[in-house]
Amino acid sequence: MTVMDTPERQNLRAEVRALCQKFDDEYWRRCDEERAYPDAFVEAMTEAGYLSALIPAEYGGLGLGITDAAIILEEVNRSGGHSAACHAQMYTMGALLKHGNAEQKRRYLPEIARAPCGCRRSPSPSRTQAPTPRTSPRSPSAPRTATA
Repeated sequence: MTVMDTPERQNLRAEVRALCQKFDDEYWRRCDEERAYPDAFVEAMTEAGYLSALIPAEYGGLGLGITDAAIILEEVNRSGGHSAACHAQMYTMGALLKHGNAEQKRRYLPEIARAPCGCRRSPSPSRTQAPTPRTSPRSPSAPRTATA
């Protein structure tokens, strides 16, 4: 047994794999076809605590290391899922951990552990929705001048 293959890490793999099995290929195919964010999957990962893997336990996270976080993402991908939605939510709080003061950590990390990034993703516009018109700094009726 190596440091990469401890009983704890084998259990972590099995637990993440079991959660991922609840989201079959049809779920991921539907998300892909609809260009939809995998809200149900991310919510399940959040509730299981996996997206707070790197947050210290004293702030409500799992207090795991980077290798364990990589194992979580690896199992998501291995199951046929797409870990991109989880990746950012697991790693973006690193700046707060590294550079935040004690008050900032106490204030924000528990909320991030419960709901990564302290927020919920806003829905994206429908694929059939017309794009927002862009305004030009020049009026359409303004004369065009040649530049040298």
